[in-house]
Amino acid sequence: QPVEATDNAFWDQFWADTATSVQDVFALVPAAEIRAVREESPSNLATLCYKAVEKLVQGAESGCHTEKERQIVLNCCRLLTRILPYIFEDPDWRGFFWSTVPGAGRGGGDEDDENARPLAESLLLAVTDLLFCPDFTVQSHRRSTVDTAEDIHSIDSCEYIWEAGVGFAHSPQPNYIHDLNRTELLKLLLTCFSEAMYLPPCSDSSNTNPWVQFFCSTENRHALPLFTSLLNVVCAYDPVGYGIPYNHLLFSDYREPLVEEAAQVLIVTLDYDSSTSSSPTVDGTTTGTAMDDVDPPGPDNLFVNYLSRIHREEDFQFILKGVARLLSNPLVQTYLPNSAKKIQFHQELLVLFWKLCDFNKKFLFFVLKSSDVLDILVPILYFLNDARADQSRVGLMHIGVFILLLLSGERNFGVRLNKPYSVRVPMDIPVFTGTHADLLIIVFHKIITSGHQRLQPLFDCLLTIVVNVSPYLKSLSMVAANKLLHLLEAFSTTWFLFSAVQNHHLVFFLLEVFNNIIQYQFDGNSNLVYAVIRKRNVFHQLANLPTDSQSIQKGLQRKKKTPEPISRTNSQDGVSMEGSRPAAPAEPGTLKTSLVATPGIDKLTEKSQVSEDGTMRSLEPEASQLSPEGNPPAALSDGEPWSGEASHSWRDRRRLSSASSSGQWTPTPDWVMSWKSKLPLQTIMRLLQVLVPQVEKICIDKGLTDESEILKFLQHGTLVGLLPVPHPILIRKYQANSGTAMWFRTYMWGVIYLRNVDPPIWYDTDVKLFEIQRV
Repeated sequence: QPVEATDNAFWDQFWADTATSVQDVFALVPAAEIRAVREESPSNLATLCYKAVEKLVQGAESGCHTEKERQIVLNCCRLLTRILPYIFEDPDWRGFFWSTVPGAGRGGGDEDDENARPLAESLLLAVTDLLFCPDFTVQSHRRSTVDTAEDIHSIDSCEYIWEAGVGFAHSPQPNYIHDLNRTELLKLLLTCFSEAMYLPPCSDSSNTNPWVQFFCSTENRHALPLFTSLLNVVCAYDPVGYGIPYNHLLFSDYREPLVEEAAQVLIVTLDYDSSTSSSPTVDGTTTGTAMDDVDPPGPDNLFVNYLSRIHREEDFQFILKGVARLLSNPLVQTYLPNSAKKIQFHQELLVLFWKLCDFNKKFLFFVLKSSDVLDILVPILYFLNDARADQSRVGLMHIGVFILLLLSGERNFGVRLNKPYSVRVPMDIPVFTGTHADLLIIVFHKIITSGHQRLQPLFDCLLTIVVNVSPYLKSLSMVAANKLLHLLEAFSTTWFLFSAVQNHHLVFFLLEVFNNIIQYQFDGNSNLVYAVIRKRNVFHQLANLPTDSQSIQKGLQRKKKTPEPISRTNSQDGVSMEGSRPAAPAEPGTLKTSLVATPGIDKLTEKSQVSEDGTMRSLEPEASQLSPEGNPPAALSDGEPWSGEASHSWRDRRRLSSASSSGQWTPTPDWVMSWKSKLPLQTIMRLLQVLVPQVEKICIDKGLTDESEILKFLQHGTLVGLLPVPHPILIRKYQANSGTAMWFRTYMWGVIYLRNVDPPIWYDTDVKLFEIQRV
């Protein structure tokens, strides 16, 4: 039965109840009922939404001075959080909030433009006003009676920023009621933005989310203080609880849910494809731009704009310290179990860190300026190592690798890796003594040799990172050197090289690593030189790789005897670190969300050449046709279409199954010749030619079987004048592209979907951006 909009007694019962929580609302309003109303009495659902928004607008207008008003606002907030996903899942309803409700103008005034505000805009503006509502979500600055209550439209919300940090020095008194109210309002905001979950992934990432677009526009007068509040609340949060172990067991933490919600709202508002737009400018303008500006300074999205314009050193320091503290939180756990509160929102933090580096180049340079970058690196390596066997955490693996790829494009990152690693976080990796570079190589080796199949598309990225840092690595440990040679051994088996069209690229990457170290860092790397000499047969086999059809077929047959793609036996793993747990696969039944495919490494990166003075210049794409990796002609290299459709998303690019299954492609002698002739083996062959006879002579003369003597000889040896002319250093820098923008969107919403279980805002609704799968 349609109920009249004027029947206030009927509608008021939905929000008048005092003692409700968001969980109660979810229990009292079941999904089936919402859908039934949507189908059978649409006018009632429309009225309910419109009335609930009206109550929020009234609350924002009045400033919520009474307990009753606050209760009504919170209940409307919960009700809308419950209903919105069911509006979004039905394409016919999706436009509803963007339509205007007749006669629903602000107080029925005469101004037509005010009357014509769509429901969505009224809702968003009311929520932003409520987020800076004295005595409801912020501390009131006036200590007096209700008569002189602050008029919500006259307050300057910049004085009410929630936490000290970027652009705000004053840290307000913590108030858990305000935290709870903010959290509920942010939950509603996040739900408004979640319309994106109900649209399928598309390659054209230009379709902006209208909710986010309006929220981050100049229409939102609180955009700046809200951006700053969200960022500061996240970066200032310290889960350890004032440094007292086990403190979190005594006091419940009202801040954490707020921090999680703030982090999620922040990354969603920053969902912006920087590859399609001019990158945000770093000029000093402070005003938002008019929407119709022909060439706006930076994006229309004010949040992206503000983020890109942060520039004070102390602001950067505050953000970096905060993110590093929170990312390291799970590592702290391992010393005193349960002593500190364990946070769960590291994935949101990684997305936030990525956005900071991607949109604000000054921040990226600041991060790399000191060894503080290692406080980000170590937690990322910890997560990568920990998640490598877990199918449900493929997304986490990708974002960790993307961040390292982005950092590795800068020379400073390679230089910083030379710092000795002494932290000793218990990790399931062999014990070693060495630098952060050793840690990185050992973890990458572990991922490649003992991660699950779905990580194959990341191998290119992992090795690109190692190539990018290799010219700067002063001294690899024996453990790391052996790992690199073990990878070369595994990737240069004839079976692996012939079984997929791009497998040989991995060998090229590894040879490039060895060449960079030998040419630019020979002096400190006797361990690597020794490992190369010991495994010299691998290089000789590569140089003499057979190219005739019969040998190719024989190489492919070998796979049938050795099912394991990469042998784990001869990598001398040694003992794992004390206190570490092996990386575990996902518990059966764990939910995960699907991801779109990521672009290939050639789309992800662009080549830059480092010149003598250390500056980089971008290489023209034409040059890449002559690339040393010996890419086959275009028709071949696209052996697999790289579309962003979900159906292709997990077709492994690098099929480890027999060649026939990856389409029509089969290896031919011409194809093998096309890249074998380009293998960059000259430097290594020359090194072996010079050093092997000398090492053998020492062994014969002194009857040596002891490596330390040989290492001592190699340490003092030199190849000056004996090696070919050093090649220029090539760095493959990450470049923004719409493929990764779409990947980030699906990953981010997948994380948010799975993390919001209490209440389960989106569960069992018809989400289109990804599929929900059980492991």
